[in-house]
Amino acid sequence: MDERRTARPTSSAGRGAPRRRPGAAKRARGMRIGRPQMRQQVITLGALGVLTLFAGRLVMIQVVDPDDLAGQALESRLATTTVSTDRADIVDRNGEVLATSVTRYHVWVNQQTIAEFKRVENGETVAEGALDAAAILAPILDMDEDELAAKLVGDDTFEYIAKYVTPETWDLISDEKITGIESEKVSERLYPNGDLAGNIVGFVGGVQDRQGVEWGLAGMEKSQEETLLGTDGSLTYERGGNGTAIPTGEFAETPAEPGQDVVLTIDRDIQYYAQTRLDEAIAETGATHGFVTVEDATTGEIYAMADSGTVDPNDPGATDADHRQSAAVEDVFEPGSTAKAITMAAAIEEGVVTPTSRFEVPYKYTTPNGQEFKDSHEHGLEKLTAAGILSESSNTGTVMIGEKLSDETRYEYLKAFGFGTKTGIGMPSESAGILHDYENWDGRSKYAVLFGQAVSVTALQATQVYQTLANDGVKVTPSLIKGYRNGDGTIDEVDQAEGTRVVSEDTAKQVMLMLEDVTEGGTGTAAQIDGYRVAGKTGTAQAVGSDGKLSSIVASFIGVAPADDPAIVVSVSLFDPQTSIYGGVVSAPVFSDVAAFALQTLRVPPSDAAEELYPTTWE
Repeated sequence: MDERRTARPTSSAGRGAPRRRPGAAKRARGMRIGRPQMRQQVITLGALGVLTLFAGRLVMIQVVDPDDLAGQALESRLATTTVSTDRADIVDRNGEVLATSVTRYHVWVNQQTIAEFKRVENGETVAEGALDAAAILAPILDMDEDELAAKLVGDDTFEYIAKYVTPETWDLISDEKITGIESEKVSERLYPNGDLAGNIVGFVGGVQDRQGVEWGLAGMEKSQEETLLGTDGSLTYERGGNGTAIPTGEFAETPAEPGQDVVLTIDRDIQYYAQTRLDEAIAETGATHGFVTVEDATTGEIYAMADSGTVDPNDPGATDADHRQSAAVEDVFEPGSTAKAITMAAAIEEGVVTPTSRFEVPYKYTTPNGQEFKDSHEHGLEKLTAAGILSESSNTGTVMIGEKLSDETRYEYLKAFGFGTKTGIGMPSESAGILHDYENWDGRSKYAVLFGQAVSVTALQATQVYQTLANDGVKVTPSLIKGYRNGDGTIDEVDQAEGTRVVSEDTAKQVMLMLEDVTEGGTGTAAQIDGYRVAGKTGTAQAVGSDGKLSSIVASFIGVAPADDPAIVVSVSLFDPQTSIYGGVVSAPVFSDVAAFALQTLRVPPSDAAEELYPTTWE
């Protein structure tokens, strides 16, 4: 049987020829061969463009505006820092420091660096790492070793471990040469006398929207801020790329101008005694709080202005926020009978009475508009002179005298003596008190103002009434600042404001002699001082209590010594005393002690022989 084989076309390699895909030949015919000359031209043109830009920039730098560009470069290398000075001191009239700034250090740690700490002695490692560093530093910083170690261990590059460290303590720390322990120099405000005059001096602290922690927040620290701080300077230097100053670079300095020390009128010793005696009186009488002020009768300079519970500026947070200011110029209350001196002065000045004018004074008295007033103690009809009415502190007699004055006249004298207006002493929290216009007085208030009701004052405003009378009828602005001390020790004294005459010299002297009757045989005999004549007035009045109503009692005494040649005016106010509500009982003795101490401190000579006083009764 014949076998047939089908022959398969083969290539020279023994395999069939590959088949072309459809369209392959067509695509091959459409291809172009690349032209390297074109690419070289594009690259060359681009390079020439870049070189042209560089050349143009070089021409700008070297030819067109080299100074401007060099200036811009220098500006970018300049750094400016603020140079500040320490806050200046506050001192009393004798230069005794009440507030000062001292150098302190905040100590911080780089936890990463301190981990590498190692101390080698005689070729042997005796301490290493954060834990050993804590053992070394804890006794110096007076800290618990474990507590300190917890602050030293970690990965932070900055963490405070102690603040306001003294220079002596920092020297001990620095001597240990512990790697990773650094410090920053800071200033701390100190008050070496604690709470002495804290209500006047004030304190410093942080302010939320301002940098730093040394801003005045109360008292003189606040009102004299600009003077105490001075003017900051500046330091401009050229720095390199690493931020350090270039030794031969640009350097300019504007020196800081240190602040001036504020010299107060306060006498530290008198202030201390006033505060101490006030605290004793509160303990003795059970009063809740009180004030004592001591003022120069002629100049208005304040020797002391004591509040009970005065803030300690070293730790203001320990005192309730409502009691960190000066209550003597902030809190208001009815002056009570101490304001009767104004009614007497007005009536004598207007010529409607004299000190010896005669009155038949009842226990109760009804005014033409039907308002009834009465005295503090029940009595029969008394034959009293105007001097006797003041000496016995008769409400009804005072109304009988005061109704001889028009409403407008009563108002004008109250205002002239300083009621309803800030004294201008310069304390940031001072109140103007409350004195309503006479056109707004109701039927009772128009009479009540005659004996210190329906009007509210601060302790200092009440004191100013007696300063005016003691100064021959001239009211002066009370002051707390005596001057400003420069770096060389010289003092720029503050010019005394010109006084304002309120009543004539003759009227003032008559009222002063009437006020001596008060201390010689009237309600204020406990205010007497051996060797000195005293003029003054007792008072019992109302104040706003914790319930927001006139439920609190103020017992007060304001006096002048020596009455014959006035040197000082002293006022004492005690709130809610438990032993007695009368100023002649609880406040007058405090006046006597404080005034006697002040007179001795100021070396005021004793009084001459007493004058003949006005008669207080008649037959």
